[in-house]
Amino acid sequence: MKKTILLLAASAFAFPAAAAAPAHRPARTATAPMTEGQKLAKLFHDSDEAGLRRNPIQALFRGDLRYAGQFGDYITDRYLAGEKAAAAADLAALARIDRARLSPDDRISYDVFRWQTGLTLRGFAPALVKANVERPIDHFGGFQVFVPDLSSGEGAAPFKTVADYENNLKRLDGYILYLDRAVGRMREGMADGIVQPKLVMRNVVGQLDALLAEGVEASTFYKPVTKFPAGIPAADQARLKAQYAAFIRDRLNPAHARLRDFVRDVYLPKCRDSVGLGQMPGGPALYRYLVESNTTTTMTPGQIHQLGLSEVDRIHGEMEKVKNAVGFHGDLHQFADFLRSDPRFKPATPAAMRDAFLDIDRRVGLVVGRDFSTIPRSRLEIRPDPPYREKTSAGGEYQQGTPDGSRPGIFYYNSYDLPSRYTWGYETLFLHEGRPGHHFQISLAQENEKLPAFQRFGGNTAYVEGWALYSESLGYELGFYTDPYQNYGHLNDEILRAMRLVVDTGIHSMGWGRDQAIKYMLDNSAMSPTDATAEVERYIAIPGQALAYKVGQLTIRRLRTQAERELGPKFDVRDFHAQVLMSGALPMSVLEQKIAAWIAAKKRG
Repeated sequence: MKKTILLLAASAFAFPAAAAAPAHRPARTATAPMTEGQKLAKLFHDSDEAGLRRNPIQALFRGDLRYAGQFGDYITDRYLAGEKAAAAADLAALARIDRARLSPDDRISYDVFRWQTGLTLRGFAPALVKANVERPIDHFGGFQVFVPDLSSGEGAAPFKTVADYENNLKRLDGYILYLDRAVGRMREGMADGIVQPKLVMRNVVGQLDALLAEGVEASTFYKPVTKFPAGIPAADQARLKAQYAAFIRDRLNPAHARLRDFVRDVYLPKCRDSVGLGQMPGGPALYRYLVESNTTTTMTPGQIHQLGLSEVDRIHGEMEKVKNAVGFHGDLHQFADFLRSDPRFKPATPAAMRDAFLDIDRRVGLVVGRDFSTIPRSRLEIRPDPPYREKTSAGGEYQQGTPDGSRPGIFYYNSYDLPSRYTWGYETLFLHEGRPGHHFQISLAQENEKLPAFQRFGGNTAYVEGWALYSESLGYELGFYTDPYQNYGHLNDEILRAMRLVVDTGIHSMGWGRDQAIKYMLDNSAMSPTDATAEVERYIAIPGQALAYKVGQLTIRRLRTQAERELGPKFDVRDFHAQVLMSGALPMSVLEQKIAAWIAAKKRG
């Protein structure tokens, strides 16, 4: 999944999202002392309210419009100091609450909050901040990728009222300030030797060129004024069209041009030829931090690298079975070449690609109740990637909707370079990004009003991506992968996640180069060169994130196997999935404790 669901991943930081909390404080009498549970809920509430004020776009994604006209002052010294102080204060307040006197559910919340906030605070160590903030833009998660979608009329920001349209222009004022601040941070990085790899910033130049090439009335940012909702008066429509055109022409496009020119002419010549964090000042320590924050474990890069190699070998064995079952004569390399080149596996048109995903969604809807007792209320829409980002996007991605369902969850599929998209990967991709993968996990958490908001809306990548990868494996029991080529597609996606363990650690901890990483992926899978290149350049741009998938999936699968073994006939897969899903995204250690307690209770029951 290209986009991490946590909003702050779109900013310059790799830190976990700021803690959040319930929408309402617990009721209590004026005279009665607060219970430990009420103290905990008040801490969560106060932390959340302060966090939303500091991070207004996070509120916007949740459908909270109180700060809709604000962008936030990300990457400023004031912002960094405020986030650090808030984390320290939250941890101090948490320590004053007696965990032993909390309910079981509150203990889970306590443990998640403590883990998440503690990791966030450690991430504000000066050397880690410098290594992050002085590289504020990349081609994968930079605001220049995120804001066009937010402002397009098809993203998270609403365009229902005149105020919505005006708030968007106010946010874009802040976005322009951010772009100019980013130039200042990159100048600091040049002085400190903390710079991005050249290939990352060449991609950024290409993205900015694409935005500028749209002009004014064809601009992604102009889209909202090409179709107004009913009820907006004609005079306001005319005024807003003129305002948007002038803003894009006179302020936004010049800001993108300033950034593009600086990156192309000043920054790029100073960027690194190397691609790994290990070759950048402060990079090794930052990578170790990113490994921990993305996997929620204490595994070392070396341990993760070896895990990846063993998983690649195991999955190759499964691929051999599929190759033999279809009667292919040749080795796995030849089989992969066949799958990449045979015309029968090429989508005919982008529309045919869309229709195939719509059909898979329909089939999932018929059977998903077998494995799940709770189905999200939120709708799922299926859309192609927008043209301005499709070249550097992954094959598919998910964007969450709002808790009230007013904005649906969206599965984006990528039809760029259509001959490089293969039909045998459709089922596994949809199960990961759509249902029962990201759409189920994120929507069920958001819709669960019993949870503190940091569990509803936040989380960690190992859980979020681990669940989605685990969801791919559910295709077998839900009646998918009956076509051996779709089965191979699932294995090819799984081996991708195993290869990520090898390649990400290889690049950032072992000195691998870009071409070496691409070759490893092509040698061990049926990926196209286009996809393998995009994947490797993604790992270079956002180190550590790709490690989360396999670590999380293997943990969830291990816990399910443990529950099946210990509970025998008492095991109910729908109950197991509810236990995994209905507390939000948990660190792996907290998830393990929760499932162990559930198994013990089922045995007693």
